[in-house]
Amino acid sequence: MTYQCRWIFLLLLLMTNGAQAMLTNRQILQSADEARGNFEGIRWNVMIESTDNQKVTDTLEYDIRARGFNISGVSLAPPKYRGNKLLMLNTSMWFYKPGLSKPVAISQRQKLMGDAAYGDIAATNYADDYDATMLADEVIGKENCYVFDLKAKSDKSTYDRIKYWISKTRLVGVKAEYFTVSGKKFKSATMDYQNVVNLDGKPRAFLSRITLRNELMNNMVTYLILRKPNIEPLPDYNFDLNLFMR
Repeated sequence: MTYQCRWIFLLLLLMTNGAQAMLTNRQILQSADEARGNFEGIRWNVMIESTDNQKVTDTLEYDIRARGFNISGVSLAPPKYRGNKLLMLNTSMWFYKPGLSKPVAISQRQKLMGDAAYGDIAATNYADDYDATMLADEVIGKENCYVFDLKAKSDKSTYDRIKYWISKTRLVGVKAEYFTVSGKKFKSATMDYQNVVNLDGKPRAFLSRITLRNELMNNMVTYLILRKPNIEPLPDYNFDLNLFMR
């Protein structure tokens, strides 16, 4: 390599490292949150599959609408759950099913199916809901990753503590480990981003699958498969608790 080529290579390396160094913890987490639903208006379909020894034991399908971190969802299948609804406004969440006289307040931590909690099907707000400490970088697969220790600011968050890996090149979350307050790891997840949405005329990777693994029972795996994401305007009535039962 000539002196000139070495100089150009060094300059590009410094520019790349400098660009990464300019990103704050919050900016990194915000970008990862965006790839998991933090838009002004987006709709997707999510299929939850609970498996035991690689056999599907139960399924549940929801139509999800999100605006920022507000979520409304309606169950599409199976027939016995069709019409059940979810509404999340900031950190408060409600459940409704036909026949109830009013919505029921629930926690994001409550189990939805398998190892999926209600909060798992919502857009994440790790940038605001957690105190973030950056740890040493690690490699996941072949990707260099930022690593964060996230501690919940409130018991309304889905998890008390998360170790979170974010791809440096794609700025999306690729792996997570979930811990109790006492520090016991009970669940882990890997994330895939095969979906693409158009944001301001540019393609943006969007979450396509979360694979949740029970760390206490290795044979149990839960999949959240996200399909047909589409950015679209969402009227206020989608997120109005007073209209929730209609």
